[in-house]
Amino acid sequence: MKTRTFCLFAAPLLLLAAGAGPAPESPPRPRADTALAAGDEAFLEDLSRRSFRYFADNSDPGTGLVLDRARADGSQMDDGHRYAASSASTGFGLTALCVGARRGWIAREEAAARARTTLKFFAEKAARKHGWFYHWMDSRTGDRIWNSEVSSIDTALLLAGALTAKQCFSEDPAIGLLADKIYRRLDFQWMLNGDKALLSHGWTPENGYLAYRWDTHSELMLLYLLGIGSPAFPLAPSSWRAWKRPSASYGGVSFISGAPPLFIHQYSHAWVDFRGKKDGETDWFENSVIATGANRTMCADLAPRFPGYGPEMWGVTASDSASGYRAWGGPPATPDIDGTVVPCAAGGSLMFTPELSLAALKAMKLAYGGKVYGRYGFADAFNPSTGWIDTDVIGIDTGMTLLSAENLRDGSVWKWFMANKEIPAALKAAGIK
Repeated sequence: MKTRTFCLFAAPLLLLAAGAGPAPESPPRPRADTALAAGDEAFLEDLSRRSFRYFADNSDPGTGLVLDRARADGSQMDDGHRYAASSASTGFGLTALCVGARRGWIAREEAAARARTTLKFFAEKAARKHGWFYHWMDSRTGDRIWNSEVSSIDTALLLAGALTAKQCFSEDPAIGLLADKIYRRLDFQWMLNGDKALLSHGWTPENGYLAYRWDTHSELMLLYLLGIGSPAFPLAPSSWRAWKRPSASYGGVSFISGAPPLFIHQYSHAWVDFRGKKDGETDWFENSVIATGANRTMCADLAPRFPGYGPEMWGVTASDSASGYRAWGGPPATPDIDGTVVPCAAGGSLMFTPELSLAALKAMKLAYGGKVYGRYGFADAFNPSTGWIDTDVIGIDTGMTLLSAENLRDGSVWKWFMANKEIPAALKAAGIK
Protein backbone atom coordinates (compact mmCIF):
# COMPACT_ATOMS: atom_id res chain seq x y z
CA MET A 1 0.00 0.00 0.00
CA LYS A 2 1.42 3.36 -1.02
CA THR A 3 1.61 6.10 1.58
CA ARG A 4 1.06 9.83 1.32
CA THR A 5 2.81 12.72 2.99
CA PHE A 6 0.32 15.40 2.05
CA CYS A 7 -2.95 16.28 3.72
CA LEU A 8 -6.43 15.34 2.52
CA PHE A 9 -6.51 18.24 0.09
CA ALA A 10 -7.69 20.58 2.81
CA ALA A 11 -10.84 18.58 3.56
CA PRO A 12 -13.45 20.60 5.48
CA LEU A 13 -13.77 20.00 9.19
CA LEU A 14 -16.90 18.61 10.82
CA LEU A 15 -16.70 19.81 14.40
CA LEU A 16 -17.81 17.66 17.31
CA ALA A 17 -19.69 19.20 20.17
CA ALA A 18 -17.30 21.15 22.34
CA GLY A 19 -18.72 19.61 25.47
CA ALA A 20 -18.01 15.98 24.51
CA GLY A 21 -16.13 14.10 27.19
CA PRO A 22 -14.34 15.39 30.24
CA ALA A 23 -12.47 18.66 30.23
CA PRO A 24 -8.91 18.12 28.95
CA GLU A 25 -5.91 18.46 31.17
CA SER A 26 -3.77 21.48 30.42
CA PRO A 27 -0.86 20.27 28.27
CA PRO A 28 2.57 20.85 29.80
CA ARG A 29 4.22 24.01 28.57
CA PRO A 30 7.17 23.17 26.33
CA ARG A 31 10.54 24.50 27.33
CA ALA A 32 13.68 24.95 25.31
CA ASP A 33 15.65 23.39 28.16
CA THR A 34 13.28 20.63 29.21
CA ALA A 35 15.04 18.66 31.93
CA LEU A 36 14.60 14.94 31.35
CA ALA A 37 14.80 12.36 34.10
CA ALA A 38 17.55 9.79 33.66
CA GLY A 39 15.04 7.09 32.79
CA ASP A 40 13.37 9.27 30.17
CA GLU A 41 16.73 10.17 28.64
CA ALA A 42 17.67 6.50 28.45
CA PHE A 43 14.33 5.66 26.85
CA LEU A 44 14.73 8.39 24.23
CA GLU A 45 18.30 7.34 23.52
CA ASP A 46 17.17 3.81 22.77
CA LEU A 47 14.10 4.85 20.75
CA SER A 48 16.08 7.42 18.77
CA ARG A 49 18.94 5.07 18.03
CA ARG A 50 16.53 2.41 16.76
CA SER A 51 14.72 5.03 14.67
CA PHE A 52 18.05 6.15 13.21
CA ARG A 53 18.81 2.53 12.31
CA TYR A 54 15.87 2.58 9.89
CA PHE A 55 17.65 5.19 7.76
CA ALA A 56 21.06 3.57 8.12
CA ASP A 57 19.67 0.22 6.96
CA ASN A 58 17.28 1.36 4.26
CA SER A 59 19.15 3.89 2.14
CA ASP A 60 20.62 2.86 -1.18
CA PRO A 61 24.44 3.15 -1.16
CA GLY A 62 24.55 4.47 -4.72
CA THR A 63 21.74 7.04 -4.69
CA GLY A 64 21.15 7.73 -1.01
CA LEU A 65 17.41 7.31 -1.56
CA VAL A 66 15.59 6.04 1.54
CA LEU A 67 12.89 3.40 1.30
CA ASP A 68 9.31 4.49 1.85
CA ARG A 69 8.76 1.61 4.29
CA ALA A 70 10.38 -1.54 5.62
CA ARG A 71 9.49 -4.59 7.65
CA ALA A 72 9.57 -3.85 11.37
CA ASP A 73 11.83 -6.84 12.00
CA GLY A 74 14.29 -5.90 9.25
CA SER A 75 13.29 -8.74 6.92
CA GLN A 76 12.89 -8.21 3.19
CA MET A 77 9.80 -6.51 1.76
CA ASP A 78 7.80 -8.10 -1.06
CA ASP A 79 8.69 -7.15 -4.61
CA GLY A 80 6.00 -4.47 -4.89
CA HIS A 81 7.61 -2.33 -2.21
CA ARG A 82 11.12 -3.71 -2.01
CA TYR A 83 12.82 -0.81 -3.84
CA ALA A 84 10.19 1.91 -3.38
CA ALA A 85 11.78 5.07 -2.00
CA SER A 86 10.32 8.49 -1.38
CA SER A 87 11.85 11.93 -1.61
CA ALA A 88 10.18 12.82 1.70
CA SER A 89 11.66 9.82 3.51
CA THR A 90 15.03 10.80 2.06
CA GLY A 91 14.68 14.28 3.54
CA PHE A 92 14.11 12.75 6.94
CA GLY A 93 17.06 10.46 6.24
CA LEU A 94 19.43 13.34 5.55
CA THR A 95 18.42 14.87 8.87
CA ALA A 96 18.78 11.48 10.57
CA LEU A 97 22.42 11.38 9.43
CA CYS A 98 22.99 14.63 11.28
CA VAL A 99 21.37 13.28 14.42
CA GLY A 100 23.32 10.03 14.16
CA ALA A 101 26.62 11.83 13.81
CA ARG A 102 25.73 14.16 16.67
CA ARG A 103 24.92 11.20 18.94
CA GLY A 104 27.84 9.01 17.90
CA TRP A 105 25.72 6.26 16.32
CA ILE A 106 27.62 6.64 13.05
CA ALA A 107 31.10 7.99 12.35
CA ARG A 108 30.88 11.63 11.34
CA GLU A 109 32.96 10.99 8.22
CA GLU A 110 30.62 8.21 7.11
CA ALA A 111 27.52 10.30 7.79
CA ALA A 112 28.92 13.20 5.77
CA ALA A 113 29.84 10.86 2.92
CA ARG A 114 26.32 9.43 2.85
CA ALA A 115 24.82 12.93 2.83
CA ARG A 116 27.17 13.96 0.02
CA THR A 117 26.18 10.92 -2.06
CA THR A 118 22.48 11.68 -1.61
CA LEU A 119 22.77 15.36 -2.46
CA LYS A 120 25.00 14.68 -5.46
CA PHE A 121 22.41 12.28 -6.83
CA PHE A 122 19.57 14.79 -6.44
CA ALA A 123 21.66 17.67 -7.76
CA GLU A 124 22.96 15.84 -10.82
CA LYS A 125 20.97 12.70 -11.69
CA ALA A 126 17.48 12.50 -10.20
CA ALA A 127 14.57 13.15 -12.56
CA ARG A 128 13.02 16.55 -11.92
CA LYS A 129 10.70 19.17 -13.37
CA HIS A 130 11.71 22.79 -12.87
CA GLY A 131 13.78 21.59 -9.92
CA TRP A 132 10.96 19.61 -8.26
CA PHE A 133 11.30 15.87 -7.64
CA TYR A 134 8.98 12.90 -7.90
CA HIS A 135 7.22 11.66 -4.80
CA TRP A 136 8.12 7.97 -5.23
CA MET A 137 11.21 6.63 -6.95
CA ASP A 138 13.11 3.41 -7.45
CA SER A 139 15.78 3.50 -4.76
CA ARG A 140 18.39 2.00 -7.11
CA THR A 141 17.95 4.36 -10.03
CA GLY A 142 15.77 7.28 -8.98
CA ASP A 143 13.30 6.43 -11.73
CA ARG A 144 9.69 7.46 -11.15
CA ILE A 145 7.43 4.66 -9.92
CA TRP A 146 3.66 4.19 -9.40
CA ASN A 147 2.93 7.07 -11.81
CA SER A 148 3.66 9.38 -8.92
CA GLU A 149 3.52 13.14 -9.12
CA VAL A 150 6.28 15.70 -9.09
CA SER A 151 5.47 16.71 -5.54
CA SER A 152 5.83 20.15 -4.03
CA ILE A 153 5.56 19.03 -0.38
CA ASP A 154 7.77 15.97 -0.73
CA THR A 155 10.44 18.07 -2.43
CA ALA A 156 10.16 20.58 0.43
CA LEU A 157 10.78 17.82 2.98
CA LEU A 158 13.78 16.67 0.96
CA LEU A 159 15.11 20.23 0.81
CA ALA A 160 14.66 20.64 4.58
CA GLY A 161 16.95 17.64 5.03
CA ALA A 162 19.44 19.02 2.51
CA LEU A 163 19.66 22.40 4.25
CA THR A 164 19.99 20.68 7.63
CA ALA A 165 22.90 18.63 6.32
CA LYS A 166 24.49 21.76 4.88
CA GLN A 167 24.75 23.31 8.33
CA CYS A 168 25.49 20.13 10.26
CA PHE A 169 28.38 19.18 7.99
CA SER A 170 29.59 22.72 7.39
CA GLU A 171 33.20 21.50 7.36
CA ASP A 172 32.44 19.82 4.00
CA PRO A 173 31.87 22.62 1.46
CA ALA A 174 30.70 20.17 -1.21
CA ILE A 175 27.60 19.35 0.84
CA GLY A 176 26.69 23.02 1.13
CA LEU A 177 27.23 23.65 -2.57
CA LEU A 178 25.05 20.70 -3.54
CA ALA A 179 22.28 21.74 -1.14
CA ASP A 180 22.38 25.28 -2.53
CA LYS A 181 22.23 23.96 -6.09
CA ILE A 182 19.09 21.97 -5.30
CA TYR A 183 17.47 24.98 -3.59
CA ARG A 184 18.33 27.46 -6.32
CA ARG A 185 16.81 25.26 -9.02
CA LEU A 186 13.42 24.98 -7.31
CA ASP A 187 11.12 27.14 -9.43
CA PHE A 188 8.42 28.20 -7.00
CA GLN A 189 6.94 30.52 -9.62
CA TRP A 190 6.33 27.57 -11.94
CA MET A 191 4.64 25.61 -9.14
CA LEU A 192 2.14 28.48 -8.74
CA ASN A 193 0.56 27.39 -12.04
CA GLY A 194 -0.64 30.88 -12.84
CA ASP A 195 -1.83 31.77 -9.36
CA LYS A 196 -0.34 34.76 -7.58
CA ALA A 197 0.12 33.12 -4.20
CA LEU A 198 -1.05 29.50 -3.80
CA LEU A 199 1.19 26.62 -4.80
CA SER A 200 0.01 23.50 -6.58
CA HIS A 201 0.29 20.08 -4.93
CA GLY A 202 2.26 18.88 -7.93
CA TRP A 203 2.41 17.88 -11.58
CA THR A 204 2.39 14.72 -13.70
CA PRO A 205 3.62 14.21 -17.27
CA GLU A 206 0.27 12.69 -18.23
CA ASN A 207 -2.14 15.29 -16.85
CA GLY A 208 -0.13 18.37 -15.97
CA TYR A 209 -0.75 20.16 -12.68
CA LEU A 210 -2.76 18.45 -9.96
CA ALA A 211 -6.16 19.98 -9.31
CA TYR A 212 -5.38 20.87 -5.70
CA ARG A 213 -3.52 23.79 -4.19
CA TRP A 214 -1.91 24.34 -0.80
CA ASP A 215 -4.68 26.65 0.30
CA THR A 216 -5.50 25.55 3.87
CA HIS A 217 -3.48 25.10 7.06
CA SER A 218 -1.46 21.87 7.04
CA GLU A 219 2.19 20.89 6.70
CA LEU A 220 2.35 23.67 4.08
CA MET A 221 4.13 26.14 6.40
CA LEU A 222 7.54 24.64 5.64
CA LEU A 223 6.83 24.75 1.91
CA TYR A 224 5.80 28.41 1.90
CA LEU A 225 8.71 29.54 4.05
CA LEU A 226 11.14 27.79 1.72
CA GLY A 227 9.39 29.53 -1.16
CA ILE A 228 9.49 33.00 0.39
CA GLY A 229 13.16 32.48 1.21
CA SER A 230 14.04 31.08 -2.23
CA PRO A 231 17.29 32.58 -3.52
CA ALA A 232 16.26 32.29 -7.17
CA PHE A 233 12.45 32.05 -7.57
CA PRO A 234 10.98 33.59 -4.41
CA LEU A 235 7.30 33.71 -3.59
CA ALA A 236 5.79 37.02 -2.59
CA PRO A 237 5.58 37.32 1.21
CA SER A 238 1.82 37.78 0.75
CA SER A 239 1.60 34.07 -0.10
CA TRP A 240 1.88 33.39 3.64
CA ARG A 241 -1.43 35.18 4.20
CA ALA A 242 -3.17 33.54 1.25
CA TRP A 243 -3.96 30.17 2.82
CA LYS A 244 -6.94 29.60 5.08
CA ARG A 245 -6.73 29.00 8.82
CA PRO A 246 -9.89 27.16 9.90
CA SER A 247 -10.53 26.59 13.57
CA ALA A 248 -11.41 23.35 15.33
CA SER A 249 -12.92 23.00 18.78
CA TYR A 250 -12.99 20.05 21.12
CA GLY A 251 -13.39 19.56 24.84
CA GLY A 252 -13.37 23.26 25.57
CA VAL A 253 -10.25 24.14 23.57
CA SER A 254 -9.90 25.70 20.13
CA PHE A 255 -7.02 25.62 17.69
CA ILE A 256 -6.27 26.04 14.00
CA SER A 257 -6.40 22.82 12.00
CA GLY A 258 -6.95 22.20 8.31
CA ALA A 259 -7.08 18.39 8.16
CA PRO A 260 -7.56 15.45 10.57
CA PRO A 261 -4.07 13.80 10.75
CA LEU A 262 -1.94 15.04 13.63
CA PHE A 263 1.17 15.07 11.41
CA ILE A 264 0.03 18.36 9.87
CA HIS A 265 0.87 19.93 13.23
CA GLN A 266 4.30 18.27 13.34
CA TYR A 267 6.13 18.26 10.01
CA SER A 268 6.96 21.95 9.62
CA HIS A 269 7.97 22.15 13.29
CA ALA A 270 10.44 19.30 12.86
CA TRP A 271 12.75 21.82 11.19
CA VAL A 272 11.34 25.34 11.70
CA ASP A 273 11.73 26.64 15.24
CA PHE A 274 8.49 28.51 15.90
CA ARG A 275 9.07 28.79 19.65
CA GLY A 276 8.72 32.31 20.98
CA LYS A 277 7.33 33.64 17.69
CA LYS A 278 3.94 35.14 16.90
CA ASP A 279 2.20 35.19 13.54
CA GLY A 280 -0.14 38.04 14.25
CA GLU A 281 -2.19 36.63 17.11
CA THR A 282 -1.20 33.02 16.38
CA ASP A 283 1.53 31.12 18.19
CA TRP A 284 2.03 28.14 15.87
CA PHE A 285 4.05 26.18 18.41
CA GLU A 286 1.37 26.57 21.07
CA ASN A 287 -1.23 25.67 18.44
CA SER A 288 0.48 22.31 17.96
CA VAL A 289 0.68 21.80 21.72
CA ILE A 290 -3.08 22.29 21.95
CA ALA A 291 -3.78 20.07 18.93
CA THR A 292 -1.73 17.27 20.48
CA GLY A 293 -3.56 17.53 23.79
CA ALA A 294 -6.89 17.50 21.96
CA ASN A 295 -5.88 14.34 20.06
CA ARG A 296 -5.14 12.65 23.39
CA THR A 297 -8.45 13.79 24.88
CA MET A 298 -10.30 12.54 21.81
CA CYS A 299 -8.77 9.08 22.20
CA ALA A 300 -9.70 8.97 25.90
CA ASP A 301 -13.26 9.95 24.98
CA LEU A 302 -13.38 7.11 22.43
CA ALA A 303 -12.45 4.52 25.08
CA PRO A 304 -16.06 3.35 25.64
CA ARG A 305 -16.08 2.24 21.98
CA PHE A 306 -12.44 1.19 21.82
CA PRO A 307 -11.29 0.08 25.28
CA GLY A 308 -7.67 -0.05 24.19
CA TYR A 309 -7.57 3.76 24.27
CA GLY A 310 -6.86 5.68 27.45
CA PRO A 311 -4.94 8.63 28.92
CA GLU A 312 -1.63 6.80 28.30
CA MET A 313 -2.65 4.84 25.21
CA TRP A 314 -3.48 7.45 22.63
CA GLY A 315 -2.53 8.94 19.29
CA VAL A 316 -4.15 8.83 15.87
CA THR A 317 -2.56 10.22 12.74
CA ALA A 318 -2.24 8.99 9.15
CA SER A 319 -0.93 5.42 9.28
CA ASP A 320 -1.30 1.82 8.33
CA SER A 321 -4.31 -0.09 9.63
CA ALA A 322 -5.61 -3.64 9.48
CA SER A 323 -7.52 -2.61 6.34
CA GLY A 324 -4.87 -0.52 4.61
CA TYR A 325 -3.41 2.98 4.85
CA ARG A 326 -5.69 5.58 6.43
CA ALA A 327 -5.36 9.36 6.66
CA TRP A 328 -7.37 9.44 9.87
CA GLY A 329 -7.13 11.54 13.00
CA GLY A 330 -8.80 14.44 14.75
CA PRO A 331 -10.42 15.91 16.63
CA PRO A 332 -12.97 15.86 15.26
CA ALA A 333 -12.59 12.09 15.09
CA THR A 334 -12.76 10.80 11.55
CA PRO A 335 -15.48 8.14 11.17
CA ASP A 336 -13.03 5.45 10.10
CA ILE A 337 -11.13 5.36 13.42
CA ASP A 338 -11.21 1.76 14.63
CA GLY A 339 -9.18 1.83 17.83
CA THR A 340 -5.78 1.82 16.15
CA VAL A 341 -2.95 3.53 18.05
CA VAL A 342 -0.25 5.24 15.98
CA PRO A 343 2.97 5.69 18.00
CA CYS A 344 4.31 8.51 15.84
CA ALA A 345 1.35 10.65 16.90
CA ALA A 346 2.80 10.84 20.41
CA GLY A 347 6.36 10.42 19.16
CA GLY A 348 6.14 13.27 16.67
CA SER A 349 4.83 15.52 19.43
CA LEU A 350 7.61 14.86 21.94
CA MET A 351 8.87 18.38 21.31
CA PHE A 352 5.41 19.83 22.12
CA THR A 353 4.11 17.72 25.01
CA PRO A 354 7.09 15.85 26.48
CA GLU A 355 5.36 14.55 29.59
CA LEU A 356 2.23 13.35 27.79
CA SER A 357 4.14 11.87 24.87
CA LEU A 358 6.77 10.11 26.97
CA ALA A 359 4.10 8.59 29.20
CA ALA A 360 2.26 7.24 26.17
CA LEU A 361 5.31 5.80 24.42
CA LYS A 362 6.61 4.17 27.58
CA ALA A 363 3.17 2.71 28.28
CA MET A 364 3.05 1.23 24.76
CA LYS A 365 6.42 -0.40 25.19
CA LEU A 366 5.60 -1.66 28.69
CA ALA A 367 2.25 -3.14 27.67
CA TYR A 368 3.27 -4.78 24.39
CA GLY A 369 7.05 -5.05 24.49
CA GLY A 370 8.71 -6.65 21.51
CA LYS A 371 5.39 -7.12 19.73
CA VAL A 372 5.31 -3.41 18.90
CA TYR A 373 8.87 -2.29 19.69
CA GLY A 374 11.72 -3.72 17.68
CA ARG A 375 14.65 -3.08 15.40
CA TYR A 376 13.41 0.33 14.21
CA GLY A 377 11.54 1.39 17.32
CA PHE A 378 7.76 1.21 17.21
CA ALA A 379 5.78 -0.55 14.52
CA ASP A 380 3.85 1.99 12.48
CA ALA A 381 0.56 1.17 14.19
CA PHE A 382 -1.26 -1.40 16.31
CA ASN A 383 -4.76 -1.94 17.59
CA PRO A 384 -4.98 -2.85 21.29
CA SER A 385 -8.72 -3.44 20.96
CA THR A 386 -8.36 -6.18 18.31
CA GLY A 387 -4.77 -7.37 18.74
CA TRP A 388 -3.69 -6.33 15.23
CA ILE A 389 -0.04 -5.21 14.98
CA ASP A 390 1.51 -3.74 11.83
CA THR A 391 4.36 -5.68 10.25
CA ASP A 392 5.86 -2.48 8.80
CA VAL A 393 7.45 0.79 9.75
CA ILE A 394 7.15 3.87 7.52
CA GLY A 395 10.10 6.18 6.95
CA ILE A 396 8.32 9.49 7.40
CA ASP A 397 6.67 8.32 10.63
CA THR A 398 9.88 6.89 12.07
CA GLY A 399 11.70 10.04 10.98
CA MET A 400 9.16 12.36 12.58
CA THR A 401 9.62 10.59 15.91
CA LEU A 402 13.41 10.82 15.64
CA LEU A 403 13.45 14.54 14.80
CA SER A 404 10.93 15.45 17.49
CA ALA A 405 12.88 13.50 20.11
CA GLU A 406 16.09 15.24 19.08
CA ASN A 407 14.50 18.68 19.29
CA LEU A 408 13.21 17.82 22.75
CA ARG A 409 16.62 16.60 23.90
CA ASP A 410 18.68 19.57 22.77
CA GLY A 411 17.09 21.32 19.79
CA SER A 412 19.80 20.24 17.36
CA VAL A 413 17.59 19.97 14.27
CA TRP A 414 16.15 23.40 14.90
CA LYS A 415 19.63 24.86 15.36
CA TRP A 416 20.96 23.39 12.11
CA PHE A 417 17.97 24.30 9.96
CA MET A 418 17.50 27.81 11.34
CA ALA A 419 21.17 28.55 10.65
CA ASN A 420 20.28 28.82 6.95
CA LYS A 421 19.88 32.54 6.41
CA GLU A 422 16.93 32.06 4.06
CA ILE A 423 14.68 30.79 6.83
CA PRO A 424 14.89 33.65 9.37
CA ALA A 425 14.59 36.04 6.41
CA ALA A 426 11.43 34.24 5.25
CA LEU A 427 9.91 34.35 8.73
CA LYS A 428 10.59 38.08 8.93
CA ALA A 429 9.16 38.70 5.45
CA ALA A 430 6.03 36.72 6.38
CA GLY A 431 5.52 38.97 9.40
CA ILE A 432 6.34 36.36 12.04
CA LYS A 433 7.98 38.14 14.96
